[in-house]
Amino acid sequence: MSDAGQSADRVVIVTGGTRGMGRETAAYLARNGYQVVVNYAGNEAQATDTVESIVKDGGVAVAKRADVSDETAVSAMFDQVEAEFGGVDVVVNAAGIMPVGPMVDFDLDAFDRLLRVNLRGTYVVNQQAARRLRAGGAIINFSSSITKFSRPGYSAYAATKGAVEAMALILARELRGRDITVNVVAPGPIATPLFFEGKTDEVIQRISAEPPLGRLGEPDDVSGAIAFLAGPGRWINGQVIYINGGAI
Repeated sequence: MSDAGQSADRVVIVTGGTRGMGRETAAYLARNGYQVVVNYAGNEAQATDTVESIVKDGGVAVAKRADVSDETAVSAMFDQVEAEFGGVDVVVNAAGIMPVGPMVDFDLDAFDRLLRVNLRGTYVVNQQAARRLRAGGAIINFSSSITKFSRPGYSAYAATKGAVEAMALILARELRGRDITVNVVAPGPIATPLFFEGKTDEVIQRISAEPPLGRLGEPDDVSGAIAFLAGPGRWINGQVIYINGGAI
């Protein structure tokens, strides 16, 4: 899918844009004509590699450092992007962490960090996006199909994603009259290095067989949906889009 004609001169900030689905999304949107701001928290080498890869493929990209949970740093990042590009049209919130474990002995310090990155981070970025996005803009947050799968061990992570969904759907209504959409994508298992890490072949095969389509999702399955929500999908607003091949 390509919406390059509609995305010309549009500027997107992708938080957590140096790895996983954030990096895949940044590259996909760049290929579709977006000017991409790759946000990262601390790994400058990874950010540089991401930007260089996008530019090598003919895209426009820069890296901007900001801890998404730090409102001062996020505000400064938006200031920099507005100064360099003239404004921001789309924000994709892909920054997040996923420590797992049963509730009975889950480390509460890890829980607090989950809340700070996944929930506060999304809230802070959404707050700045709501203040600054140009008309015709889009805010796209990441949840997860784990909120529906209800797999043991994911209670803390799923709690943050359920909160992200609730927050985003309310923000969509608070932005009435601004011509800015707010949606959430909730991917199922996607064939990225992060998914395969630490899993046996048996587990991978079992999860791959769950969707009626009989396979894991590919990164472009998610990135294509995000590009649609960011561009031509203007009549989709205040929704959670489950991208899991029909597994739920």
